[in-house]
Amino acid sequence: MSTATKNSHIGRKISRIRELRGMKQEALAAELGISQQSVSSLEQSEHIEDEKLEKEAKVLGVSKEAIENFSEESIFHNINNFNDNSVNNGPLNNFHCTFNPLDKVVELYERLVQAEKDKVAYLEKLLEKK
Repeated sequence: MSTATKNSHIGRKISRIRELRGMKQEALAAELGISQQSVSSLEQSEHIEDEKLEKEAKVLGVSKEAIENFSEESIFHNINNFNDNSVNNGPLNNFHCTFNPLDKVVELYERLVQAEKDKVAYLEKLLEKK
């Protein structure tokens, strides 16, 4: 795919990733040590130096390549696949607990206590024989 046909406005990609992460320009600016106006200016830039892009990627919690390759279509595709395969139709939909876990813990504890009582009774019987 040539760069002429690829959406390469890096500033818009940074802006969208920042928004998706729930981060305001002010927060990104504070992390980068620049003003909010500088972040706004960066987000309007079609191209950004690699060094600056690396810093922004780190603050946003993504790789530089993730920013460069970001597209809305891939995000929606991934979200739809996640929902279709994992939540709505997938095997993970059957995760409802059919018992109370606390009841299972109490049951296990009662069995352990009974086993200890049985051991004590057995040892007492052995002592009586001597």
